[in-house]
Amino acid sequence: MNVDAVALAARVGRQMFEGDRASRDTMGMELLACEPGRAVMRMQVRELHLNGHRICHGGFIFTLADSTFAFACNSRNRVTVAAGCSIEFLKPGQLGDVLTCEGVEQVLQGRHGIYDMTVRNQQGDVVAVFRGKSAQLQGTVVPEDAPDSQDQP
Repeated sequence: MNVDAVALAARVGRQMFEGDRASRDTMGMELLACEPGRAVMRMQVRELHLNGHRICHGGFIFTLADSTFAFACNSRNRVTVAAGCSIEFLKPGQLGDVLTCEGVEQVLQGRHGIYDMTVRNQQGDVVAVFRGKSAQLQGTVVPEDAPDSQDQP
């Protein structure tokens, strides 16, 4: 993997996560990795995530997958948005579960990409699978010629 592309994806991830109050503050997610065409995020299921059946509301699992999708498809530093997505719920999330979502680029052609997210619990059981279609817009997430503040003394 190209070292410059890896460093750029990490910068994109840091900048996006810094501004992503919904994922970070409201949902309590952590960004574990942002690499070219790939992202990993984690969230612990808390009381506020539970529905009337006392299991994790599907909307919160969807949000974890959708946020991971956003980081994966923006990782190449092109402003990219969702053009469509679907999710399949396979196992309920329980209070205290730590859900980890890995998103991986499957196809990137022209302005469109297809990305698969897999949400697993702490035992490695698949909780949900999500497929997203992305569409690139004009512009970059971070200026390509700007120095990375992480590299500054």
